[in-house]
Amino acid sequence: LTYAWLGFVVLTLLGLGLGHWFRGAAWQPLLVAAIVWIKGWLICRYFIESHLAHPFITRVLRAFILFAPIALVLTAFFGRQFALWATL
Repeated sequence: LTYAWLGFVVLTLLGLGLGHWFRGAAWQPLLVAAIVWIKGWLICRYFIESHLAHPFITRVLRAFILFAPIALVLTAFFGRQFALWATL
């Protein structure tokens, strides 16, 4: 659990540093999405302990942690089209 917290803090600081150094880079949304996915995986694995849950719950949690990075990438690269599709 200590290593999971340490990994979470390192990823947070890494994200802050990379966001500052590579501001405006075209590939930055992909990096942010990857960091968000890894952080979500850490939370599900070590804090929620999804690997001990029923397989259905594990699959639901995996889909849930994939949603945010996919939404980040879609809005970063296809923001206008994605916004038009997502409006009611």
